[in-house]
Amino acid sequence: CKTIVLATPPRSDGSIAPEVLYVADKIQATCIVCAGGAQAVGAMAYGTQSVPKVDKIVGPGNQYVTAAKMLVQNEVDALVSIDMPAGPSEVLVYAEGVANDKADWLAMDLLSQAEHDTVAQAIFVTPSEPLLKKVAQEIEKALVDLPKADIAKAAIANRGALILVKDRAEGIEVINRIAPEHLELSVDDPEAMVKDVRHAGAIFMGRYTPEAIGDYCAGPNHVLPTSGTARFSSPLGVYDFQKKSSIIYCSEQGSQTLAKTADILAVEENLDAHARSARYRIK
Repeated sequence: CKTIVLATPPRSDGSIAPEVLYVADKIQATCIVCAGGAQAVGAMAYGTQSVPKVDKIVGPGNQYVTAAKMLVQNEVDALVSIDMPAGPSEVLVYAEGVANDKADWLAMDLLSQAEHDTVAQAIFVTPSEPLLKKVAQEIEKALVDLPKADIAKAAIANRGALILVKDRAEGIEVINRIAPEHLELSVDDPEAMVKDVRHAGAIFMGRYTPEAIGDYCAGPNHVLPTSGTARFSSPLGVYDFQKKSSIIYCSEQGSQTLAKTADILAVEENLDAHARSARYRIK
């Protein structure tokens, strides 16, 4: 990509966070847009006097960012591609065989997504009723002093769920039906369980791999499909910044075979110019 446009909301004094400037320098950004949200998506999709029009927009955001991305990809005037719907944030935590004294870990993993947005999704799935009840208690306890408790409470009320399943097999059915953005497998044998997971953006294996590590430093890109689109979308990757062209090159001899086939099929479709175009190549 010869032109890289980075959009970031400015701080209250209008400046850009030094951490963001550092990253912009590392990626050799061409332009920094001091805006976020749907307005940044619009500026990059259509172009302005100061913002160059781009060919592709990638990155996560809230429901307004996601809606804006979905809109501009279908606009003739924009003619822009997007990576995927990536927001609001979601997590599904599956746990079994976890001692109750670790329920606070699981509760905080759920709240780490709930504090993002009032429409973030946090779902806990387990075949253990005592653990489910303990996690619910730990969520209530943690909300007492969580700085963003109001946001987290609203998210839990809007889109949170505690789901009791009869066994692991039913738990996997729930996982694949929801197709979560983030999936935590808090089990003793995540390698065995992950083989049956068909739909998830990023999968965090075992008890010592919280989703928060993935947010910041685990390694893979953390722009992930949401709203069930993990059924057919992959995390943002290098392939999103590549495109391919088909290259077709017939020799004179090879054209004899293919042109005859094309001629027959074109006649069946009543496309006479197609048929003649192929037929002219036949000796």
